[in-house]
Amino acid sequence: MLWKGRRQSDNIQDQRGQGGGGFGGGRGQFRIPIGGRMGGGGISGIVILVVLFFVLKAIGIDPMQVLGGGGMLGDGGGQITEDSSQGNGAPANDEMKQFVATVLAETEDVWSGIFKASGMTYEDPKLVLFSGQIRSACGFASAASGPFYCPNDHKVYLDMDFFQQLSQQFGASGDFAQAYVVAHEVGHHVQNLIGVLPKFNQVRQSMSQADANHMSMQVELQADCFAGVWGHYTAQKGILEQGDAEEALNAAQQIGDDTLQRKTQGYVVPESFNHGTSAQRQKWFAAGFKSGKLSDCDTFNNPL
Repeated sequence: MLWKGRRQSDNIQDQRGQGGGGFGGGRGQFRIPIGGRMGGGGISGIVILVVLFFVLKAIGIDPMQVLGGGGMLGDGGGQITEDSSQGNGAPANDEMKQFVATVLAETEDVWSGIFKASGMTYEDPKLVLFSGQIRSACGFASAASGPFYCPNDHKVYLDMDFFQQLSQQFGASGDFAQAYVVAHEVGHHVQNLIGVLPKFNQVRQSMSQADANHMSMQVELQADCFAGVWGHYTAQKGILEQGDAEEALNAAQQIGDDTLQRKTQGYVVPESFNHGTSAQRQKWFAAGFKSGKLSDCDTFNNPL
């Protein structure tokens, strides 16, 4: 990926060397806000919402306003400070931070254009760099959580040591594999803005665990597809190199539920999947990457 010399986002909050407390969580997904239970609803609600967005996305109305912020409740344990000061020992402008800031800027450009074409306004997310542990508006998290998105504060959280783990433990090396991780989390932010995450957080309260896992897969695979949409437009800028798309597809393959379960426990439990199989993650990233169309990312009405 030819990223050097391109615009870097100002929406980076470097909290490395700060924080305290924590608990493990899910890898590479949005974090469910903690607090009281939210209202009921049904699967049909989110299906209708997604169909309306894809078919009538030019309507010019922000679904988040309609949903009242998705009905998120709970104090979430408070937010981290808003300053972008460096943590203890964190380099002021290290190359990996520059890379992440550049990728984030590219997502801002692409999604701002997509939203504008649909008569909507894109709200840039913040990306928080942390080391070890962090206190987010969705609660405490540790590096073991992996990258995650918190819908309560519209922030992506990333311990960049995950990139080393991605390469050495998961066998997914390359800068575009890393860019895919960031783009996936930004995909969750897009879902938050269009109302998918608020509705999911609402309806999951009345679901069985199996149904909630299935819908979680739909949400995660849509974020993969959105990452692919971003990749499509990034490729059009001529900044992708030969093999970049394959790096992202390999990363998607290596972090599929079935592949990870085989590596960690030697067998798979399909009913516990909540992100998608390797084949599914590759399929949906490829769908978005090929067409660049949001309408091709409707994981709720098409077979996974």
